[in-house]
Amino acid sequence: MKRDDDAIHNRRTQGDYLDYSGRDDLLSGGVKLIPVRTSKGNFRVWTKRVGNNPRIKMLLLHGGPGATHEYFEAFDSYFPAAGIEYYFYDQLGSTYSDQPDAPELWELPRFVDEVEQVRRALGLDQRDFFLLGHSWGGVLAIEYALKYQRNMKGLVISNMMASFSAYNEYANKVLMPVMDQAVLAEIKHLEATGQYENPRYMELLIPHHYVEHILRMPAEQWPDPVNRAFKHINQKIYVPMQGPSELGASGKLLNWDRVADLEKLSVPTLVIGARYDTMDPAHMEMMASKVQKGRYLFCPNGSHMAMYDDQRVYIDGVIQFAMEVDTGRF
Repeated sequence: MKRDDDAIHNRRTQGDYLDYSGRDDLLSGGVKLIPVRTSKGNFRVWTKRVGNNPRIKMLLLHGGPGATHEYFEAFDSYFPAAGIEYYFYDQLGSTYSDQPDAPELWELPRFVDEVEQVRRALGLDQRDFFLLGHSWGGVLAIEYALKYQRNMKGLVISNMMASFSAYNEYANKVLMPVMDQAVLAEIKHLEATGQYENPRYMELLIPHHYVEHILRMPAEQWPDPVNRAFKHINQKIYVPMQGPSELGASGKLLNWDRVADLEKLSVPTLVIGARYDTMDPAHMEMMASKVQKGRYLFCPNGSHMAMYDDQRVYIDGVIQFAMEVDTGRF
């Protein structure tokens, strides 16, 4: 009898999760174009909701800066079955959102303000609002939480260190020394002479850096969502903020460092690191120990995009975190 009751409960729960009746985004399949006010005028950013869960609503902050939500599509294989309501979101300047030609907008505080405007428009609050930021999205998530954690239920910082100087040090002292030194010398020469658009640059980086530390699969096997996200990166945002080099940071974010401020974070926080990441996994473990309510998730087979190359460890860890926070067990 209990098995039948569980089956009925599961069907009812799944039915509620997929019931979009009464939602104001029913016509568009969950898509909303949200108005965002800026100093250069009003623009619209693209979001898409999947599912219904009144207690767990996860907003996804993509990397870049200037990439897209597309590589998060891997979550479609897992989050619905777990009952997590989640929101794809292209930040201003990214492919699905407006792309103003306004360099003044590509500043960290303005992006934080944008996330807050999106949160309010989606009706998320401390009863349900989980924020997951990956890579640059992790920077944005940390900054948002330091200002607005009162609005949050949970925070996930994925594959991002809390200091760009520490990131550059890790690249210089750990990652570069283990590269083929002849290859590294050629990459450095191309960078020193500004030849970032030279096809040879990516010809060297893909086998010697990307498949080692970004996504540990043969490049020809990279999943379509990843390829689309990389294809759609807005270089007018990426280069000024991150810098043109793929072996470290040199843009506006160069001096960003929030290590000393992590202790101010009281919202339940999951920090995700991976063995082969471009980011130092030991640093990310330290981050989890600095926040007031932290946990570290280590992906032993993963790299920067561990949601692909260590997928089950990554996804299971995120789901477990959300469920434990929701039920007060975290």
